[in-house]
Amino acid sequence: MGLPRGAYLLYDEGLRRISTGKGPTVQPVVQISLDIVDVDEAIGTARMALRAGVDWLEVGTPLIIAAGMTAVRELRARHPDTPIVADLKTMDGGWLEAEIMAKAGATHIVVMARAHEETIRCAVQAGKDMGVKVMGDNLAMPDMVAGAKYLEDMGCDYVVHHIGYDERRGIAARGEPIPNPLDQLRLVVDAVAVPVQAVGGLSIEQAVRTPEYGAPLVVLGAPLTIDADSFKTAAGDLESSLRLICEKVHAYGDVPVG
Repeated sequence: MGLPRGAYLLYDEGLRRISTGKGPTVQPVVQISLDIVDVDEAIGTARMALRAGVDWLEVGTPLIIAAGMTAVRELRARHPDTPIVADLKTMDGGWLEAEIMAKAGATHIVVMARAHEETIRCAVQAGKDMGVKVMGDNLAMPDMVAGAKYLEDMGCDYVVHHIGYDERRGIAARGEPIPNPLDQLRLVVDAVAVPVQAVGGLSIEQAVRTPEYGAPLVVLGAPLTIDADSFKTAAGDLESSLRLICEKVHAYGDVPVG
């Protein structure tokens, strides 16, 4: 199928954008977050996920803590053309941390909005110097929408709209309503012109629906639990279910951004 009249392609690292003159669109991406601490398990999970149709790999924070550069290097050695996100959650040492992960083979790194602005500037500059993309995470910002816009203004290439694990658990323990990234996702998407992903407490069905909100980067956590009947298969194996999820996300087609 050809592009619409007047459309043209813009290529980011692992991201396919289409501009039609009415604003760019982005093809949906499925990213699996390897939130495990064993490198061999991460390698096996990554291999299965890519067979199922996952587009990006994420070295999740637990794996970063447990294995650091080794995990990124091992995944890069096996998957030379796959985008790899290093979820550093950088709070200081912005340039150094980005450099370390870029040299290990990461294509994307994560810096926190709560970091000092100089740290964000350093991470963004390192991204330019090293050829990696910078994802800004708005976790725990007093105003999540303003936090997303701030990250874009600071030069981040993506916004991660994030409700933290401890935040969700603590609020639930007090018997209060638990925040969900979907609560403000449309507002975040409308506030920025860069691609957005929503993470933190989403069910698989909710995560798969985020392109409907204008957030084309769908994140699934691993170990992966299939919590929706719609993605359970007759074979009952995880890879088949993950393939269904990827097909559902990719079927959204072009998602308007900005």
